[in-house]
Amino acid sequence: MATPRVFIIRHGETEWSLNGRHTGTTELPLTSNGEKRIRATGQALVGDDRLIVPSQLAHIYVSPRKRAQKTLELLNLGCRDGLPWQEQQVLEGRLTRTDAKVQIEENIREWDYGDYEGLTSSTIREQRRKNGEGPWDIWRDGCPGGESPGDVTRRLDRLIDDIRSRFHGRSGHIEAESTPSDVLLVAHGHILRAFAMRWIKRELTEGVSLLLEAGGVGTLSYEHHNLDEPAILLGGAFMVDVVESAGRLK
Repeated sequence: MATPRVFIIRHGETEWSLNGRHTGTTELPLTSNGEKRIRATGQALVGDDRLIVPSQLAHIYVSPRKRAQKTLELLNLGCRDGLPWQEQQVLEGRLTRTDAKVQIEENIREWDYGDYEGLTSSTIREQRRKNGEGPWDIWRDGCPGGESPGDVTRRLDRLIDDIRSRFHGRSGHIEAESTPSDVLLVAHGHILRAFAMRWIKRELTEGVSLLLEAGGVGTLSYEHHNLDEPAILLGGAFMVDVVESAGRLK
């Protein structure tokens, strides 16, 4: 089979993500523009000949926050069993594209910002200056009244272990199998960047020079077809057979 992948998708734009306010436990809806962009992402990246092939998904993890769950809805993956928060009648007459189960996962909730919830980075820096505190770096310092880098690391490591043991196998070279092996995570900006770092076994305190915009999509996988070599996939090549088939249809 192809090397297993983990797709990480940040929820769509909210009012607070738009103006840079740290949003952990606060429930906020997507903006109208945020919803439109997620629908466009689904149309562009989800499909049998796209980056995310629904039939190849083994499992889907989503944050407990409603903005992440709405994002998953708008991607239109076509889950056979529907989404845990939807009414049964929503499933009737709906196109099925994947057998992957959807799991609401606490370990992928956003970083708990504690006292910094709802504040922008500039406001946090100004508060700390007035209090005689030093510069702030969430990857080093965490959040007072919230989570430390160690707290976040422990819960993400539990999730990564769950993914590898259930869907990828714990170690060694990947065997040729036909079962789906890709995994999808829909969550938040800081936690998904932290997830990417822990995926490649890097400490958060080293600093995380990774960006993931609202509605952005990232891909993680393994190097050399080896489960002992987790890697960040910066870009993939086009599939030749798909391109040739598209050409014949013109």
